[in-house]
Amino acid sequence: MWFFIGSSWLLIAGKVSAQKSSPDSAEKVFLLGPSFAYQFPGGDLVKRFGYNFNVGGSFMMKLQNSWLFGLEGQFIFGDQLKENNILDSISTQQGFLIGTNGGYADVFLYERGLHFFVKAGKIFHAFHSNPNSGIIATIGVGLLQHKIRIENDDNNVPQLHGDYLKGYDRLTNGLSITESAGWIYLGRNHIANFSAGFEFTQAFTKNRRSFNFDEMRRDDTKRLDLLFGFRVSWFIPFYKGKPKEFYYN
Repeated sequence: MWFFIGSSWLLIAGKVSAQKSSPDSAEKVFLLGPSFAYQFPGGDLVKRFGYNFNVGGSFMMKLQNSWLFGLEGQFIFGDQLKENNILDSISTQQGFLIGTNGGYADVFLYERGLHFFVKAGKIFHAFHSNPNSGIIATIGVGLLQHKIRIENDDNNVPQLHGDYLKGYDRLTNGLSITESAGWIYLGRNHIANFSAGFEFTQAFTKNRRSFNFDEMRRDDTKRLDLLFGFRVSWFIPFYKGKPKEFYYN
């Protein structure tokens, strides 16, 4: 599967390379591609989760003056749960949940989240002869959301069905601000196009559920959720320029 996806991306990039001119000067270019990050929590988020993985995708427009504007969406997932006592009120003294069949139920807790934002930034052409590559710095504003995913594969715990589940999952979201700094490289062959760097997110969030069943109260606490980590991205570039002319014998 991954081989097929990778081959497809290289094929598309090759077609783009054959159709557009080489980036020997600063050009306007549209960048589309996936990204991957390894992140650590901070602030209030560190009390709930440990490290996580982050898979995303972005669409950016780079202008000839090296300014960038774009959109990005990310999916957050992990299994390092620290707030793992949310089901104690419906568990046995030994920490097990009893299913409708009278036996122990298999219930697993995970971290899940989404992050969407618009961003702007600039490429600084220090230490590189390629006018479309260099140090990149961006800032973005958007929405960060996270929750505890509760999985009961056999669906045999009535307390975790339908709306009851919402009383335990800690659905939380709010305004986010994201800064990043790193390196971007847009190759002249249009195939090697990537960026790598550090990313830092601050989110001003709040629990969006009306009631936490395990705490028997509504949680109106204002949170500061932090995420920081290292992100790598791969791009397919679409250059805004005249097609390169080819001559055949």
